Amino acid sequence: MTPRRPSLTHWILLAMVAGVVLGWASPGTALALEPLSTVFLRLIKSLIVPLVASTLIVGIAGHGDDMRRVGRLALRSVVYFEVVTTLALVVGLVVVNIAQPGVGVHLPGSADASTALAGGMTTFGGIVEHTVPQSVFEAAASNNALQIVVWAGLFGVALTRVRAPAKERMLSITESVAEVTFRMVDLIMWFAPFGIGAALAATIARHGLGVLGSLGALVLTLYAALVVFCVAVLVPVAVLTGVPLKAFLRAVREPALIAFSTSTSEAALPRAMEAMEALGVPRRIVAFVIPVGYSFNLDGSTLYLAVTAMFAAEAGGITLTVGRQIVLLLTLMLTSKGVAGVPRASLVILSGAIVAFGLPAQAVALILGVDAFMDMARTTVNVVGNCLASVVVARWEGELKSPPAAAALP
Repeated sequence: MTPRRPSLTHWILLAMVAGVVLGWASPGTALALEPLSTVFLRLIKSLIVPLVASTLIVGIAGHGDDMRRVGRLALRSVVYFEVVTTLALVVGLVVVNIAQPGVGVHLPGSADASTALAGGMTTFGGIVEHTVPQSVFEAAASNNALQIVVWAGLFGVALTRVRAPAKERMLSITESVAEVTFRMVDLIMWFAPFGIGAALAATIARHGLGVLGSLGALVLTLYAALVVFCVAVLVPVAVLTGVPLKAFLRAVREPALIAFSTSTSEAALPRAMEAMEALGVPRRIVAFVIPVGYSFNLDGSTLYLAVTAMFAAEAGGITLTVGRQIVLLLTLMLTSKGVAGVPRASLVILSGAIVAFGLPAQAVALILGVDAFMDMARTTVNVVGNCLASVVVARWEGELKSPPAAAALP
């Protein structure tokens, strides 16, 4: 029997161990390898603009016709998505402010840039002005993900108003850019063990082994926040809207396990749609809500972004006031839209937020060192949240069938 080849996750785990040992045993060598971490971070940052822009345009224009035919369904879906993902961000910010997993890490940050940004965004007018780009090329060159989201959103809406064949050609090009960008993510991730190992080695060389406790605390903080979100948000939503909770949990069990084991929402998509139909959700609602939700209703990923962004701020010794945390929340809420639930895509969005707020970029490499453990949990919550959204919308539409259909579920 041929032995299984180690997966990327295995290589990352090995690189983490090697980085810790190297940073402890030979600090000079560890610091000399730090440029590998910088190269990896630059590669990740280079994907921010094409990934955010292409996926958001496809997410809007790719469903434009459907939204016009089922206007009420689309409106209810979007309202639900926005409310629930905002609550996910709020839960993440509250839990991370209580746990403070980044305190004590002491990464070098861009305090001057952070202070300058705060001065320009403390007023409502400053926030509005900062969200609108004066040049899309300037926004792209500075990796300003928030401004790219605004521009790409306008482009996507405008594209829905363009007639075929121009619309189909542009949509095809944009979908191709998104697909190529995701494949670039795959390629760059094979360099991740070197970048992560070098980053962890340099961190240990500078700060000692005590920093490992903060990374463990980050993982526990995320899991705690996800549990709080499910108990305090998803369960009450299900109960208040009359979702058959036991039947839903039975139906979502298999898609959730697929998502947890693969860390990929796309792998669970076919079974999730099939299970929701068997539960009694009409096919037209399943076919709209779940695919659109994979771009606009990533509950686990948005909560993860809130927790990890605050971890980066704490690790850099940067104090974010309540007002700036709200701005951060709004930024993450917008930049997370349109990003499909694929492995590591959230890290690209996190990198964009870190750049925009002057937080230490080194935190991304540290976070990625334990990201495999966090990715499983947040992807599972993404899948469960989208399945629940389809049932809730079907209930609002008065079209949720009472199962015997659910009896077909395993």
